[in-house]
Formats: sequence, structure tokens, C-alpha cells
Amino acid sequence: MRRFHGICLITRDVARLRAFYRDVLELEPEGDGAFCAFPTPGAGLSIYSVEGTEAMAPGLTEGAGTGSYTLEFEVGDVDAEHARLLALGVPIVKPPETYPWGRRAVWFRDPDGNIINFDMPA
Repeated sequence: MRRFHGICLITRDVARLRAFYRDVLELEPEGDGAFCAFPTPGAGLSIYSVEGTEAMAPGLTEGAGTGSYTLEFEVGDVDAEHARLLALGVPIVKPPETYPWGRRAVWFRDPDGNIINFDMPA
């Protein structure tokens, strides 16, 4: 059996992403300036420095990009979250929309360009 349990974002600026996700997720991260983790139900979200990653596995981040996947979080009210994100100055990729498969979602990007989807049952 394989159980997906988390994703780690590798970044050149841990402090910037830490602050962004703290504000967007309204969660206090655990960790320090090189690594932090957010206590989310289900799969975990962590952030690690390029320097730390390279120290463990030299050359690992060479050619790596961002924005080729979407981090998805279920929320209680997509429209309220959209308004809150706008007030935070978060760049919205796609405003709230209801899809034929029964989900309502808003898409936005983090400071490194990773795509985040806040969604809920329609």
C-alpha cells in the first residue's frame, strides 16, 4: 500500500513562503528559517530551502521549475476566501467558478509561482 502524506516546496526564500502560507492558510507553521511545516489535516505541507536540499543531494534542484502542479485545499466558502485573498493582495489566476463536476474553486499563485486551488462542493 502507498499512502500520499505530503508535499515539500523547495524555495530560495523560506521566510517569504512561510509568511505567505501562514497568512493564506491561517495556520502557524512549525520549524525554522531553513525548514517549516504546516499542521494540515490529511497530507502535510512543508517548505525547505534550496541550500538545504542541495546539501542533502547535490544537483537535485538543477532545472526544477514551479507551477507544474496544483496544491488543493478544501475550504468552507470559496467566495469568502476569494475576498480575503484579494484583501491580502494575493494574485488570483482564476476567479471563483462552479464546475460541471460539482466543485466551486478559486485559483491563485504563491510568491514562487506555485498554483493553489481553494475549492468546495458546489
